[in-house]
Amino acid sequence: EVQCIGATTLNEYRTSIEKDGALERRFQKILVEPTSPDDTFLILQQLAPSYEKHHHVSYSDEVLRMCVNLSQRYISDRVFPDKAIDVMDEVGAKGQIHAPEQPQSLKQLERQLSEISEQKDKVLSEQNYEMAVALRDQEKQLSAQRDEEIRRWKSLQQDSPYQVQPDDVAAVMSLMSGVPLQRIAKAENIRLRSLADVLMAKVIGQDEAVRTVVRSIQRSRVGLKDPNHPIGTFLFLGPTGVGKTYLAQCLAEEVFGQKDALIRIDMSEYMEKHTVSLLVGAPPGYVGHEDAGKLTEAVRRKPYSIVLFDEIEKAHPDVFNLLLQLLDEGRLTDRQGRVVDFKNTIIIMTSNVGSRQLKDFGRGIGFSMSGTPSAEETKSVLQKALNKTFSPEFLNRIDSVVSFEGLSSDSLRNILKLELQHLSLRLQRMGYRLQLAQEVEDMLVTKGYDPLFGARPLKRVIMQEIEEPLTDYLLAQDGLALEGDARRMDKTLFLSLENGKVAIREEKDSE
Repeated sequence: EVQCIGATTLNEYRTSIEKDGALERRFQKILVEPTSPDDTFLILQQLAPSYEKHHHVSYSDEVLRMCVNLSQRYISDRVFPDKAIDVMDEVGAKGQIHAPEQPQSLKQLERQLSEISEQKDKVLSEQNYEMAVALRDQEKQLSAQRDEEIRRWKSLQQDSPYQVQPDDVAAVMSLMSGVPLQRIAKAENIRLRSLADVLMAKVIGQDEAVRTVVRSIQRSRVGLKDPNHPIGTFLFLGPTGVGKTYLAQCLAEEVFGQKDALIRIDMSEYMEKHTVSLLVGAPPGYVGHEDAGKLTEAVRRKPYSIVLFDEIEKAHPDVFNLLLQLLDEGRLTDRQGRVVDFKNTIIIMTSNVGSRQLKDFGRGIGFSMSGTPSAEETKSVLQKALNKTFSPEFLNRIDSVVSFEGLSSDSLRNILKLELQHLSLRLQRMGYRLQLAQEVEDMLVTKGYDPLFGARPLKRVIMQEIEEPLTDYLLAQDGLALEGDARRMDKTLFLSLENGKVAIREEKDSE
């Protein structure tokens, strides 16, 4: 009799064996489930000696436990014990580079042996056999010395192997998962404590909105929130141009350490029923089934990111059914059967719901006639608009509904300073310094202030009143200023108002 034991995955069993009834009947199926974290830790302890011998390193129980915990948290597309063993192997390979280098005496012996081998070949070609015998004896003697040096070197490596450190595990996990290193390291606590101040310095006039978002992120990161849900789910409400999308961009840079950690989905592209399949992929039998979903594939490739659903109220109702599973379970399954984990993402949805009602505030009956709603009235207007637009089960799955306020003239002045700083940096790279008279700043704020459109009119005014005159001035110079042009580093461009228009005067800096 022949005993046959086979190993395969569920998908491969379904496609290759299950459809053949005669073949399937001759096998007894045994489902091997992934091991638990505790069992995986015991497996790593059993495997550690062989990996220590191979990599010439030493693993402590703390390091092994860290391999289990971090792989469980940051590697979601693989299972135990495979992913933990892979992390331990990678950490050992990284630690091997810290092993003692080859001693100079051994390197010298290798060079001498190479030279003698070349000389021996040369004298043999000249038929000088007496010299060849002498070189052969010398080669044997040096080979014995080399073997002894190698034995001593390997003994030294075994006697004092490199002790793998927790920082090595964090660095390897960062490479394997794409999660920024500071996110895994304990230094993240320092970043989280100062996150609100950093964001408020960038997102002007929205302090309360920033605090609401930061508090939810901090609560999740310290472990008080369900780990199977996304880090945070937010619905940003407010008029256009007040910083909803910009806050998402700043969060990507400050929380995730990179600007491109932002997956932006424009929901105006998903207003029709058939477009919903683009998010997770087309079902089998339809055109494009082989193509991955736009949302699921983006998160699968960047599991540590911000997912921004822009203008969510424009999406087809079927999109909200899809989002219910995402917000509730923290994962989605694409049409190819792959489970995509959203546990390490921040979900942000922006909407202009209620903005029109607030703009028309005071024109109806039952409100104060001042035209400016109080905080309670604003909350009431937004809540009614939300209940009318979104279903209760959708709103109940959102961590926080964040209301963005309209920008005041003081906030707009602070935004102007930030925009001018960016423009000044670009000019400095071309060799100029920029200075504006107070009257020019006042003019920009006056022309750029529009409560209905936020900061966008200000950017257009800067382009028309500042950047276009600067462009004409730079083109009129003898040579076009290039980045790093040191000849103009002592020049300042002073902008003032003359007859209501911006005038540019070049001033030479004093030594």
